[in-house]
Amino acid sequence: MAIDFENKTDTLYDLKLIQKIALDFSKKDIELIVCNNQSIQEINKTYRKIDKATDVLSFPYDNIPILGSIIINNDFVQKMAKELKHTAQDEFVLLFIHGLLHILGYDHEIDVGQMREKEEELIKNYKLPLSLITRNQE
Repeated sequence: MAIDFENKTDTLYDLKLIQKIALDFSKKDIELIVCNNQSIQEINKTYRKIDKATDVLSFPYDNIPILGSIIINNDFVQKMAKELKHTAQDEFVLLFIHGLLHILGYDHEIDVGQMREKEEELIKNYKLPLSLITRNQE
């Protein structure tokens, strides 16, 4: 299992925890891209027909050796880390977890709390700050 990492920003991220988390769920490779507001807005518009920037996008793949793609918005990472007073690395990992759960089939928009429960479990296991879903429900 490998993380195919493409960082289109100047921010450096440590992938050790990301790889550990990914291995806990799958032996398949994951494509991970970090970009800015403009790039993620273009991707969101093209693939989801939503013309706005977002924090993280995920695209699961079927029947190929790659589990899926996760695209993280570095501008959002920096903004939320500063606003919530934790590190950009922690925010990056939180968004990776959120995207990973989506490519594994979780969907907080239609489930009855399963994704939130799984995120909370991972947050506790890896000693991370509040998750995206947890923040949105407070």
